[in-house]
Amino acid sequence: MARPKPLAELIDSCIGPAFAAQGFASTDILAAWPEIVGERLARYCRPAKLEWPRRRRGSEEGGGPEPGTLVVRVEGVFAIELQHLAPVVVQRINAHYGWACVGKIVLKQDRVGQRAAAGPVRGVDPARRGEVAKAVAGIEDAGLREALDRLGIATVATAGAPSPGAGPGGKPRR
Repeated sequence: MARPKPLAELIDSCIGPAFAAQGFASTDILAAWPEIVGERLARYCRPAKLEWPRRRRGSEEGGGPEPGTLVVRVEGVFAIELQHLAPVVVQRINAHYGWACVGKIVLKQDRVGQRAAAGPVRGVDPARRGEVAKAVAGIEDAGLREALDRLGIATVATAGAPSPGAGPGGKPRR
């Protein structure tokens, strides 16, 4: 029987090319971002892409690659704070990777913060809710169980909702 693969191995092969197109060698910087900049700042900024300088003709290969420019999306109110902390963030990124991969940070103002969690789903039949709870009860990992429970409740709630083109009683209009 084949050994189950960790989800991280599967995800990296799926989204790795998309990250490579943005200049990232791996998804590691996104996963390590809260460690690098701290939890508070990580809620309001995210790396968007890493721009590498073009190689100059005749440049020496022995010197190693030139550092890139990290483009960071940041919420407006934290842009000034991140601008002041940019040299420290560059040092932390380079220390994390063990080489001078980032030379400077460019800030792009954008909405980044976590959206507020949706309120409780209303109108879910208690019997259907029980079915969802029963289906996820055997999952040992608490985080996974809670996520699948939320997904199940959302699916049950939307499955019972009438479609946008439906008439009274959920029946299609003619």
